[in-house]
Amino acid sequence: MSAITIKTEEDIQGMRVAGRLGSEVLDYITPYVKAGVTTGELDRLCHEYMVNVQGTIPAPLNYCPPGYTPYPKAICTSVNDVICHGIPGDKVLKNGDVVNLDITIIKDGYHGDTSRMFFIGEPSILAKRLSTITFECMWLGISKVKPGNHLGDIGHIIQQHAEKAGYSVVREFCGHGIGKIFHEDPQILHYGKPGTLAEMKPGMIFTIEPMINAGRKEIREMSDGWTIKTRDRSLSAQWEHTVLVTETGFEILTTSAGAPPCPEFISATF
Repeated sequence: MSAITIKTEEDIQGMRVAGRLGSEVLDYITPYVKAGVTTGELDRLCHEYMVNVQGTIPAPLNYCPPGYTPYPKAICTSVNDVICHGIPGDKVLKNGDVVNLDITIIKDGYHGDTSRMFFIGEPSILAKRLSTITFECMWLGISKVKPGNHLGDIGHIIQQHAEKAGYSVVREFCGHGIGKIFHEDPQILHYGKPGTLAEMKPGMIFTIEPMINAGRKEIREMSDGWTIKTRDRSLSAQWEHTVLVTETGFEILTTSAGAPPCPEFISATF
């Protein structure tokens, strides 16, 4: 954890711009996320919007961490039992599906990383509740972001809320530090014990992106080397914001006109 970078004012301003642009991609694509569209078409639309309208670079495209093959698309589209890193393609979205769209753009060297859940037509009661609880988990985690608190405080409150609802928290994937580098220290676990791990300090920037399963926490990796699904084929949900630790608390960097607001019962605690 010694490698956690404290961002400069210049860095923070660059991350504000990148974060807003990342969120605006999700605003743009929202009307297109409906029955009959393919995940590949959503990727094409987002890619063209990033490059031609925003002048941004899609960070996932050809991203290749050690041990992986290059990621082939501009966004991630994780449908139903896909936890994360779903590769867009020929899959046609149908009524009742749920999908997470995960967007990361690069603007002037800085990364803006965010994701939202979308319902196709009328979701099941289970899908709606899972998405709501996961959204609350993200915001409860964010509510613990302030100088002097520890990263374990974030994971603890997320795990408590998810498990109280009867759900499980994915262990293998977590939030991360971000800036000019896509993934950097610290890791932001979505489970854990309060008062543990690194102490938060002003200028840290990281993502909070809980992946919550309706069933068990275990995962399985698909043959493409990227797509991660629930082992028991239960539904999974994820929401993500990029967050700055300020002198007194936090600032959400991935906000825009269409970003859903914090639930009132959580915002009342700020």
